[in-house]
Amino acid sequence: MKKVLVAYATRMGSTGEIAEAIGEQIRSRGFEVDVQPCHDAHDAWTYDAVIVGSAVYVGHWDKDAVDYLKHQAPDLAERPTWLFQSGPCGEGSEHEQTDVPRAIRKLDFEIGLEPPMTFGGRLDHSKAVGPVSRWMSHGSFAGDFRDWPTIRAWADQIADKLLLNPTSTTVTSPAATLSQPASARKAHA
Repeated sequence: MKKVLVAYATRMGSTGEIAEAIGEQIRSRGFEVDVQPCHDAHDAWTYDAVIVGSAVYVGHWDKDAVDYLKHQAPDLAERPTWLFQSGPCGEGSEHEQTDVPRAIRKLDFEIGLEPPMTFGGRLDHSKAVGPVSRWMSHGSFAGDFRDWPTIRAWADQIADKLLLNPTSTTVTSPAATLSQPASARKAHA
């Protein structure tokens, strides 16, 4: 059974709920799935595939998600990896493709990833952190703009791609070279 990690960074919980929905959908397709916050997420090399998501705050990904991508980049480049971002709020935001922050575009290029999928976010005054979020949570940006059928369909597309490639990239033997992180393999090369 393939192991999949869904790592996420969130401030107000919305992105974490999206990550849980992605994990549940992929798990329902027969995969072993761990859903973990980026600051506690296991190393990418221990999984067959990885999904990393972050909320977008003022045009930037959360630092925990960016740090995870940077530190895990060599291993993410060696396995199927997808990115998602959430945050657009307001009328029509369910289908809005937010600009990809420059740091993420750079990491996408370095790792060899596709740009992140954008999902609408949720802005709830009771969970808003910071003055800008609290101010915005009273206006037209307030509400839940997540499109759950689209989120689940995206997770299904990932599961379909993983099922089409039955070869696992994780080696179960602890003595096998590929069971080590990319940084350790490069040191022995």
